Amino acid sequence: MNRLYFLPVLLVMVFFGTLSAPAQPGMASAATLEKEETFTNVKNGWSKVERWRDSNPLFQAEDYPLDGRGDQDGQRLTFFGNVKQPHSSRFLLYYAPHYDTNPIETPVLLVHGANDNADRAWANPNELGSYGCGAISCPNTGLMQYLVAKGYKVFAINFGHKQGDNYYTAEHIHNAITIVKNVTGADKVDVIGWSKGAFAARMYASSVKKSGGTVYAGDIRKLILLGNPNKGFDYIFRHGWFHNFSIFTECGGTVNAPAPHTLMVCYGLWRSHPELSIYSTEKGDFFPGQKQMLAKWDDVYALPVYEQDWYTTYYGGQGFYTKGDGIDAAMAQGSLVQTILDAGVPASIQTYLLSGNQNDIPTIHNEHTGPSDGVVFIDSAAAEEGIGNVAGNITVRLNHLELGWAPAAAEQIDQWLRE
Repeated sequence: MNRLYFLPVLLVMVFFGTLSAPAQPGMASAATLEKEETFTNVKNGWSKVERWRDSNPLFQAEDYPLDGRGDQDGQRLTFFGNVKQPHSSRFLLYYAPHYDTNPIETPVLLVHGANDNADRAWANPNELGSYGCGAISCPNTGLMQYLVAKGYKVFAINFGHKQGDNYYTAEHIHNAITIVKNVTGADKVDVIGWSKGAFAARMYASSVKKSGGTVYAGDIRKLILLGNPNKGFDYIFRHGWFHNFSIFTECGGTVNAPAPHTLMVCYGLWRSHPELSIYSTEKGDFFPGQKQMLAKWDDVYALPVYEQDWYTTYYGGQGFYTKGDGIDAAMAQGSLVQTILDAGVPASIQTYLLSGNQNDIPTIHNEHTGPSDGVVFIDSAAAEEGIGNVAGNITVRLNHLELGWAPAAAEQIDQWLRE
């Protein structure tokens, strides 16, 4: 997706910008959050941004695409200390205006999706220009400004790796919640996750973690999932031929997203790019977060047999113009969909599902083999399996990218937050 996550609340000690949380069951040791730097000259209407580091040894350096397509850019690069490929232990926390004075008691944390950032996702959908927000024309303000005007205390997280491991993303969502609680004095936070960010937010709420990770700390009041692949997605493999043209360099591709193939014919020649594929190969593992969201839907919606190399793309093997290992091999390397469904979201969290039903995202090959938002099937985004307390489940006339900023989505989110 190239534009396309029951313990008592933790006690937090604050000292010179460092937050220390006591060790919990399943944690290797006490983890320390260190605030490294604060920035007050911030674009797109934000009040300030902080860079934080988590010293938990859980965090390991991740592989970045070798050609730089996954590097940090824009003002985020400055905030990450001009490090283009930040270590997984670091994240940014954005503060919206009036985060300390707006009247609504429960603060809101916004969690962006894959190959995205807190600016484009929540504050300036027009950062990439026309079509970059899923529509021909994109607004210069987003959900952040909308919620601030409604009286909410708004924060947003920004991750270092744009396609990173959702275990790390989920851990940083917990970290951000801890900081927001300390800043505002709130007992719980409302979390709004979009796409891959929603997947990771659900992971945290479900205590799906690596050894040394943090179990859910009872600190989410409401969890709003926008276009989340609750039961996974297979878009990458279902439409791999078309998807590849935006990825393989020799075919003109530059998008930071994984291909289902390691080889493809571009302009008459076979091109080998295992480092651009979704698989973990001898070149590295560059898109772990995408593998974790995979699930097969071929028994629900028929595969598009008229698309080039459809069978070998999905099931693996040598096609006429492509070669790959297939979705089963990719899932075996790390799909977490069933694990998350089995773990379940606690009933103490009011969970809301917002799905889109318009497969009209400009410039991409939209998911069309079943009702979808252009990327995720509605049957996945609206699936209630494993959720202990479904407080709302609505489908709106929006595509996957519009779910994060369009008025219809913002109005529904506001309604849910006020319930």
